[in-house]
Amino acid sequence: MNLNRLNLIRSLSVVILAFYATISHAETAGTYTFSVVPQFKPAQLQREWAPVLERISNETGLKLKLVIAPTIPKFETEFGKGTPDFAYMNPYQSVLAMKGNGYLPVLRDKKPLNGILVVRKDSPYKKVQDLNGKIIGFPSPNSFGASLYMRALLSEEIKIKFTPRYLNNHTLVFRHAALGHVDAGGSVNSAFNDESPEMRNQLTVLYQTPDVASHPIVVHPRVTAAVRKSVINSLLGMQQDAEGRALLKEIRMPNLVDANFQNDYQPLDKLNIQKYLVQEAE
Repeated sequence: MNLNRLNLIRSLSVVILAFYATISHAETAGTYTFSVVPQFKPAQLQREWAPVLERISNETGLKLKLVIAPTIPKFETEFGKGTPDFAYMNPYQSVLAMKGNGYLPVLRDKKPLNGILVVRKDSPYKKVQDLNGKIIGFPSPNSFGASLYMRALLSEEIKIKFTPRYLNNHTLVFRHAALGHVDAGGSVNSAFNDESPEMRNQLTVLYQTPDVASHPIVVHPRVTAAVRKSVINSLLGMQQDAEGRALLKEIRMPNLVDANFQNDYQPLDKLNIQKYLVQEAE
């Protein structure tokens, strides 16, 4: 082998080794965006999710950047473009994310999601049919359990007419219902349980939807299997110690289980709920 050919092989070897080192570094020290659906005020979501992502980063060497969109429509626009690497979203958003960009649900809480309608404890409305012709508050048109699924059930199965009023988040829904600014409010059990005892004591649950698999954490297909596995294992590992369990409780995922798109979320695509999707301004 002549000297020139030997030098060429050595140069190529260096390039190849550098290439794989770059990939390895990206997988262990890269920055990945983690977007959270803005069901609640940004300050609350920051307080709840930042410690979780910090622990994952410390355990895996990955840098996870928390992204909180100012509105649910903006959040939907971003995952519609495939922007976030990881995201926490509602069940029907996971259907749209899978169909649009191949986002794969990987983890969810074991407890199912239930939408609820709340009214003041002294309300004259004693059954859901009593809300025919009334004003119902919702956090957003496309919030799944609290609004989208709820409005479909009220219209298609219970067959009542109502005027929706969109109030931006669950906290404001409870407040408006308690103050009597709306006749009822659509939310989900987990959000209601998160409220202060003072607020819960003013309200009562009038109606609850059938069970649906809860909000999943999804991952974009561009994220490597190694990175995906590292994040999943870190989250699952939090169930093994008191500090980790407290962190998972804060994000309403205390009992993590594997998520399966075909079993958990694909059936939602058959419910014709897309009829109730609303194009929202960002």
